[in-house]
Amino acid sequence: MNPEEYAIMYQAEQSHWWYRGMERVTRAIVERWYAPGMGLRILDAGCGTGGVMEYMEAYGSVTGIDFAAEAMCFCRERGKERVTRASLMAFPFSEDCFDLIVSFDVLCERGVPDDMVALREFARALAPGGRVLIRVPAYNWLRGQHDEAVHIRERYTLGDLGDRFRQAGLVVEHRSYANTLLFPVASAKRLLERVWPPKDGLSDLAIGTGPFNGVLKSILALEAPLVARSGLPFGLSVVIVGRKPDRAVA
Repeated sequence: MNPEEYAIMYQAEQSHWWYRGMERVTRAIVERWYAPGMGLRILDAGCGTGGVMEYMEAYGSVTGIDFAAEAMCFCRERGKERVTRASLMAFPFSEDCFDLIVSFDVLCERGVPDDMVALREFARALAPGGRVLIRVPAYNWLRGQHDEAVHIRERYTLGDLGDRFRQAGLVVEHRSYANTLLFPVASAKRLLERVWPPKDGLSDLAIGTGPFNGVLKSILALEAPLVARSGLPFGLSVVIVGRKPDRAVA
């Protein structure tokens, strides 16, 4: 990710409609299996500036890792001390030490050149019966300026990611697209960028939404129960939950 994007992210996580709406979606998915106050051992793999760590603390003790030094600085500014500079390709943790791993829009980055290596690390670090929740951007045909600004290597489909989970030894328990209601507007914007490319080179997070921020957040939040239960057939993001199988009893 371009270094200036961390400062944008740090500010945006407080109020930007996408972060606030995705928090609602994430909580709805997590609460299919876990209630607040369960004391889970949680890893935020690719924690960025610590916004997800903040709300995931409702479910347990959260450790964060990120490869960027800028991310570590912003996490500590947010008061998050359980953070370590590390890559998704090689966790600095022993086997079976987390009940839940979350990773949002990181597996897709150029800093993770082999997503299968990362997924096997997730599986290794999970306790038997533990789960991983991953969100990544959808559809390579939607690539645009935002992807360049945040160094997106690949955008996925549900089929792509589900196959890779299974190859890593994870049982797919739930999968869905998200950000479906706003899909027509966002996809039109991305396609128009190919005709009239923006000149600032910044991500979508730098675009102010002004009085529409609350409306957009509410629209995305409306999807939360659908994403978490029945699933949605298309959208701007892919979300998937996998479980590490219990050990066989000899």
